[in-house]
Amino acid sequence: MKIQKTTHREKSRERTTRRGTKHPITKHDKMTLHNTTRLKTPDNRATPGETKRQNSRSHKPVHREQILSALVRALEPLDYVHAMWEGGAIGHGRLDQWSDIDLYIDAQDERVHGIFRVVERALESVSPIDIRYEVPTTPAQGYEQAFYRLKGTSKFLLIDLAVFRHSAENKFLEAEIHGKIYFCFNKNNIVKCSPLDREKLLDTLKSRLERIQSRFSTFECFVQKEINRKNWIEALDLYRGLVLDSLVEVLRIKLKPVRYQFKTRYINYDLPPGVVNRLKKLHFVRDEKDLGHKYRVAKRWFHETVRGVNLEEIERALKSTER
Repeated sequence: MKIQKTTHREKSRERTTRRGTKHPITKHDKMTLHNTTRLKTPDNRATPGETKRQNSRSHKPVHREQILSALVRALEPLDYVHAMWEGGAIGHGRLDQWSDIDLYIDAQDERVHGIFRVVERALESVSPIDIRYEVPTTPAQGYEQAFYRLKGTSKFLLIDLAVFRHSAENKFLEAEIHGKIYFCFNKNNIVKCSPLDREKLLDTLKSRLERIQSRFSTFECFVQKEINRKNWIEALDLYRGLVLDSLVEVLRIKLKPVRYQFKTRYINYDLPPGVVNRLKKLHFVRDEKDLGHKYRVAKRWFHETVRGVNLEEIERALKSTER
């Protein structure tokens, strides 16, 4: 008996479309099957590749205005939320593409913790939360704080949120220190921008100057001790954490007393360019020999600066800026 062989081309035209049923597939059938199998898995779910494409379309770029608008819509109607304002770079006129969002909320004392759940729902309405970092705080600070980043945003567009108890005394509202305050809402003007307490600041500067000098005189020799022992990493750490930190603070007390506690933060804007350039050279250490040299230079500059601090001049300068 002669068996008729099926050619390769005939086999390729024959496909299974239902269990136990075979028929030659037409061009129209091929298009239908292609579209169906591309979009769906057997249990009617989108394929991983299709899900990824859909997600990439849904995560459109998110901008700061969208985030702020969503938060205002969620928080302003709540009777236990009194105000929300923005600080940071915008308050100093330095907003750029790398700026984050520094947000502050004033709420009834007992509702502070729950505010974060409201905030997170509002943020999720804009875009999924990609990162959440809670900052450890103490009751004495008067606020709770968390950072967020949303999907579809620049990695620099963090939301730095602090929720204050209404009874908290310090809410970072002194324009001389923190810049201009931009209220998103402020019900019945319940939150007032605080004038700088110049007398209190002057007392603080006096005590800080005394403490810095005492600390420096006691411990600066530790740098030389570790250099002598050739413990270079310890010596470098002490140089930066003790000598340079102390130098920066006394320079701030002398040149920018209202922001004496900001360390190197905003130093390019707060101190004269010549001072910043000189500090930059001391911060970049080439090797072991350079460490010893810059340690001696920084020590001399520290003592010169302390001798040059005139608290009476600072007091007059503070009074001259009083409104």
